[in-house]
Amino acid sequence: MSIKSAVKKAVKPVVGERGWETLRKVKQRTVGPQPKPKPKPKALTGVAAISDDLCKLAAHFKTDKWGAHKYAQHYQRYLQHLKNKEFNLLEIGIGGYARAGQGGASLRMWKAFFPNAQIHGVDIQDKSFVDEDRITTYIGDQSDPESLLSIAGKIGKLDVIIDDGSHRSPHVITTFKTLFPLLADGGIYVVEDTQSSYWPEWMGSEDLDSPDTSMGLLKRLTDGLNFEEFVDEDYKPTYTDRNIVGVHFFHNLVIIEKGVNAEGSNKRQALKARYGTPAAPKATKTT
Repeated sequence: MSIKSAVKKAVKPVVGERGWETLRKVKQRTVGPQPKPKPKPKALTGVAAISDDLCKLAAHFKTDKWGAHKYAQHYQRYLQHLKNKEFNLLEIGIGGYARAGQGGASLRMWKAFFPNAQIHGVDIQDKSFVDEDRITTYIGDQSDPESLLSIAGKIGKLDVIIDDGSHRSPHVITTFKTLFPLLADGGIYVVEDTQSSYWPEWMGSEDLDSPDTSMGLLKRLTDGLNFEEFVDEDYKPTYTDRNIVGVHFFHNLVIIEKGVNAEGSNKRQALKARYGTPAAPKATKTT
């Protein structure tokens, strides 16, 4: 029983029908008409009900970013800040290989998770059947810099780039060297399925220190984060040294954050034996 019903049940028998009606009119004059309660929003169903959970979306659209791999949880963490932003996402590799009518699962997942983003996909096969509102596909070859640059020119600003293409080290390296300089400051670059870096059959290498594999390139980026600490005075920082602020390694997945890497170093104070005591500033004459 509501409070209103309880009060009515207790008071009305005491004051009678006319007294109760008088009390009700007094309340209306002093309090005013009460607004009608707002109807409860309808419960979301289908994709809308899971649109905030990238793992559930990946499972719904049957992309291997959840299931065969456990990538979606990491994507959720590093891309959540873009959830309702307007931006361009480019994914290399649409899936389905040459099989007719197959592929595009992850592009549909991205579209559902980012309601205001433009989703772009590149594949060596024609995947135009995937095209729809906010999803655009291109035929391109990630081993060919001119092909990549041509597609990037059609898209414009690149905020998120995901390499889920051939997974062959030479292709991964070419794609990174071509597209990373075009990534917007503050953007995210992702390389998936890095296990192929260790497989000679996939143009990788058993040599963990090989400089020519995708993991060899990616591991070097972590040294570049600390280029200001190098004691080689002749070292010239590379573009990636100066423009990467985070490299995050997960099982078969690497996420790179672009930004200005210029925090400075305390090496001259810490390594006085190497650099000598900093000279005291010269006193200036006053008049």
